[in-house]
Amino acid sequence: MRIVRSADTRRTATPAAVMTTLASPTLGGAPFPLWRVEAAPGTAGPLHLIDADQVWAFTAGTAEVEVDGERTEAAAGDTLVVPANAERRFTPGPDGFTAVVAGPAGMRAAMPAAPDAKIDIAWAA
Repeated sequence: MRIVRSADTRRTATPAAVMTTLASPTLGGAPFPLWRVEAAPGTAGPLHLIDADQVWAFTAGTAEVEVDGERTEAAAGDTLVVPANAERRFTPGPDGFTAVVAGPAGMRAAMPAAPDAKIDIAWAA
């Protein structure tokens, strides 16, 4: 058994949200990354894609979620499965949102205009 203590989690801030790595291959030796996303109101994320499926479980607040042009609202208690390579954007509701997210190790992000210019996801490493 490996324990990742709260004090040992990693926080990565972007203009859109704060990601807290709860476990990953480099944090606790987890075979798949798990992180928390906390987004404040008025901080819409960029339209982007991830080259792997992700599972988003919303634990607080609401978000407008756009996936490949389809829009829906997610609220606390909702879980979304976002497919690989789908263009996505998460826009926090009036109280922001918190979600716990999982996906496979090694997934990478890109922008729609440059889908082959992939970058590592720091909070999933």
